[in-house]
Amino acid sequence: MANRNWKRALAATVTTALMLVVAACGGGDGGGTAASSCTPAASGEKVTITYASWITGMDKAVAIWNKKNPNIQVKLNEVVGGQSGSYQNFSNQIKAGNPPDLAQIEFDVLPSFRMQDGLVNIISCPGIPGSKSTFLDWTWTQASFGEDNALYAVPQDTGPFGLYYRKDLFEKASIKAPTTWDEFYQAAKQIKAQGGYIANFEYQFPAWLAALVWQNGGSWFSTDGQAWTVDLTNEKSLQVANYWQKLLDEKLVTTLPGLGEQWYQALDSGELWTGIAAVWTAGLFATNVKKTAGKWAVAPMPQWTPGAKAAGNWGGSTAAVLKGAKHPAEAAQFALWLNTDPEALGSLVKTQGIFPAATEGQNLPALSQPSPYFGGQNQYEVFKEAAANIDPNFTWGPTMTQTYADLTNGFGQAATGNGTLEQALQAAQDKTIQTMKSQAINIAQ
Repeated sequence: MANRNWKRALAATVTTALMLVVAACGGGDGGGTAASSCTPAASGEKVTITYASWITGMDKAVAIWNKKNPNIQVKLNEVVGGQSGSYQNFSNQIKAGNPPDLAQIEFDVLPSFRMQDGLVNIISCPGIPGSKSTFLDWTWTQASFGEDNALYAVPQDTGPFGLYYRKDLFEKASIKAPTTWDEFYQAAKQIKAQGGYIANFEYQFPAWLAALVWQNGGSWFSTDGQAWTVDLTNEKSLQVANYWQKLLDEKLVTTLPGLGEQWYQALDSGELWTGIAAVWTAGLFATNVKKTAGKWAVAPMPQWTPGAKAAGNWGGSTAAVLKGAKHPAEAAQFALWLNTDPEALGSLVKTQGIFPAATEGQNLPALSQPSPYFGGQNQYEVFKEAAANIDPNFTWGPTMTQTYADLTNGFGQAATGNGTLEQALQAAQDKTIQTMKSQAINIAQ
């Protein structure tokens, strides 16, 4: 999963596809909430559905399905180069009436396609009713936008946060792995005295800070009926921003390009003692931070309230049936199988290390073994608990790429001392409201 999610995280900060998708939709409220007609083909009729995905190894899961389902064959359209650009292609195909039946779409991009009225409400498709309990509550909420009698995509994978830390360095310095953000700050000062840094501020990845705000119970967007509220500067968000501003001001954290060679070297050399990152980062550690294999461990995220178990999420995607799909019932059937069947999920875990949105998928044998890299710890137990404690009320906005781009610019300036994180949030909020108004998106404020 490492390579796929690294590209995912990076693309989320640089691509303009999401803005283009919203521009293509011409604004509006995204249509009604009525379930779409989802009648399967006649018994015995052979159907071929198309599925667009950028996951390397998806062909193996598709092959399993095709072997078992001769009357419903899946043709995989492998999106070359990852998701960057694919969303605009999907949008164009929807407008032209020739989209793939099924497409891989990330959670934070779904709202833009909903605004375009580009998603099929598959809640009435065979197999979908009654499947809600199969998935983590918050993933279902993200895929249904909290609407009753609705589901616009089948949740696929997730990215719960954890604290990767050099257990050997903490033990040698007699510092406990921090369980609260106050302890994290105190540990940061102790580690600085030892010549190291507790963490890196990931200024390139605003979705990283969004996950920290999510953990704190904050959300940057909300809806009331058909109107949007944009509030990047809410109390919870500013609490997170000001906390990290303090760490930056006191030079207790580094500002290296995240998920890159310098970052890996700092982790391997002992310059960085922790990595605050998602479950999919485990593969990146094992692949790129090799010298210190066996010395790392994973702990739950530090908490704002002692004893709490709140978690945030960075990443994750869905399988969405696009408007204009020729075979929505069969596409939904395949999507549900792909993301709940043990053999299908086992294949995706093996080839890409995904962390499933289906609760039982998190108990697969491949996710239940101790890891030599993490000193014999099964790190997935930490992430499994985190995934179950993610707030379902977090909402993504309809122009996230524009918001991400503005935040990346502002965070980069703050990282070099040319502004603050609070200023970056305010500027991105103002620009987001301006952009949404220019797209005729209804805004409450």
